[in-house]
Amino acid sequence: MAVVRNIQVKLDVPEDAHTVLDETFEQFRYAAQYVADYGWADDPTEIVTNKGNLNAATYDDVRSNTDLHSNHVQSARSLAAEALDNCQDRLFEAGETASKPTFKRTVVVYGTRTITYNDDHCTLATVDGRVRAEYVTPEDDEGTPFAEYWNSDEWERKEATLHKRDSDYYLHIAVEKQPDTDTSTVENGAVLGVDLNVDGYLAVTSTGAFLGNADYLNHRRDEYEQRRGRLQQTGTRPAHLTINSIGSRFARWSEDYLHRVSKAIVQEARHHDCSAISFENLENIRERISNASKFQQWAFRTIQEYTEYKAEEYGILVDIVQPAYTSQQCSHGECGFTHEDNRDGDEFKCLKCRTELHADYNAARNIGWRLVQYWLKSGAGRANCQVALKSGTLNANGEFTPATSRGQSGSPLTSPPL
Repeated sequence: MAVVRNIQVKLDVPEDAHTVLDETFEQFRYAAQYVADYGWADDPTEIVTNKGNLNAATYDDVRSNTDLHSNHVQSARSLAAEALDNCQDRLFEAGETASKPTFKRTVVVYGTRTITYNDDHCTLATVDGRVRAEYVTPEDDEGTPFAEYWNSDEWERKEATLHKRDSDYYLHIAVEKQPDTDTSTVENGAVLGVDLNVDGYLAVTSTGAFLGNADYLNHRRDEYEQRRGRLQQTGTRPAHLTINSIGSRFARWSEDYLHRVSKAIVQEARHHDCSAISFENLENIRERISNASKFQQWAFRTIQEYTEYKAEEYGILVDIVQPAYTSQQCSHGECGFTHEDNRDGDEFKCLKCRTELHADYNAARNIGWRLVQYWLKSGAGRANCQVALKSGTLNANGEFTPATSRGQSGSPLTSPPL
């Protein structure tokens, strides 16, 4: 699977090309809105999200009512289909609301047939021929995405979205390269188990790394909700603008925080030479963490997505396991005794073998072990795989290898502050 990153590039667009680009924005907006209007229904079960069905019903009309390139029509349809699908998902979630997607005129999606990349410029398809635009890049790109992705032969430029902000044009370009190793052939490697939590440490690994602070994340969320509530009661236009502003700031802060947690997880996997990271299946995790809020569930999902995104570059596979009883089962050796009284808050003490561990660390070990067992039983060709622990590794046969024998120094019990 290819590794994909995104980079923003400012464009120098000739003054006489602004009008045709602006008209392209408007017609692309019209196309996406036309498809969304067709696919929308007040009954969520009736919302049309299938791209084939949407294309059959809207393509000819959009083509006859616009001057868009055929690929722009298809891109607008795909954008509308994704928005409709997201709305349907939210409506199916208890307590969630969603309204028909509404598109603005400041974005156009460009595919390989509608954009041509050159060394110092690109050409963009519009409703009236092509427009040439020069790239505006930093004079000193050291430490910027340009140095890592833009000027590297390893990364290939793919799809892009064109945006307009304050009379300036920007391309958000997806760049792609093949990972250092093929994750589909990962065999006989160590697995890092990761336990996610609604309180205490946000993520705990089977190697004993305690990452992030769920209580702090929830506290920041509560502060934002309380301030938003006070502003909503005010009801003035300045209050409404402030709500949008603080909402954007909190979104950026929380996403950055989760980025740092996921980065620490991947670093932990690399430190212990792990070829896979194991998480709990989020579809079932709600049963075990019944008090998890929508925000916390979003945080869990985002951590997994960011971890997978970052792990791809190093050829590390991210997989999921069923979460049932991972917090109640003893992870020590071949014990495996499962009982609800094994766990008491942050403390885990096995009623059978008397092993005592931090409860989240015990759960993380079980999550890693579940993936090892799954690979063994499924005949996936990983007979010698093992789960990475704080003090070494444990393979599928129950054989323990100390960390010192593997040339590792081990992981600290707690991570640096995030």
